[in-house]
Amino acid sequence: MVSKLIMKRYEALAPLLKDPCEEVRLAASHALECLEGLGSLDEILDVLKKGRLAAKIAAIYALGEIGGEKVLSPLIYCISRPEEDIKSAAIEVLGNLAHPTALTPLIGKLQETNPAVRAKTIAALANFKDPSLVKLLLPYLDENDGLLDAEAALALGKIGDCRLEDRLIKLVHSPHPRTREAAALALGQLSLNQKLP
Repeated sequence: MVSKLIMKRYEALAPLLKDPCEEVRLAASHALECLEGLGSLDEILDVLKKGRLAAKIAAIYALGEIGGEKVLSPLIYCISRPEEDIKSAAIEVLGNLAHPTALTPLIGKLQETNPAVRAKTIAALANFKDPSLVKLLLPYLDENDGLLDAEAALALGKIGDCRLEDRLIKLVHSPHPRTREAAALALGQLSLNQKLP
């Protein structure tokens, strides 16, 4: 079914490659490139099962492009894989999709031993903008590592809880440039997200 949808889009876009307007031609060209990367869902799932590592990672991102509930199950499975590259890509894609079904499995990834995977998870959770995540992410502000504390600051800035202002101001003085940068960005977001009483 996905292949039929892609073919329908391809047939609609192909004539636009000869449109008199350059912007239309460029947009059609870009859209066709995106469609080429999608393939059918079955083909993508087959690559995810049988492909080499790089192909599996590309398949994970293709699932993100397809989106919808039908891609959640394979992506949630991928975050439990032992390969950190596959796990990280799936965490990122699930975060971008921000579907409520993915929230609990992603929260579970905060227990990963690899700090890079935990940082990717924190970044993914930020896309949910769920105030209940503040309590889970707050301890990461104390990591003082330039990675987890930075991702937590960015995530909490996106969530926008103004009560965190003092905690984020404290990070502006971190010895880690990445943390100081993240704190500055988060403080800017807090002011945008602030709800007046």
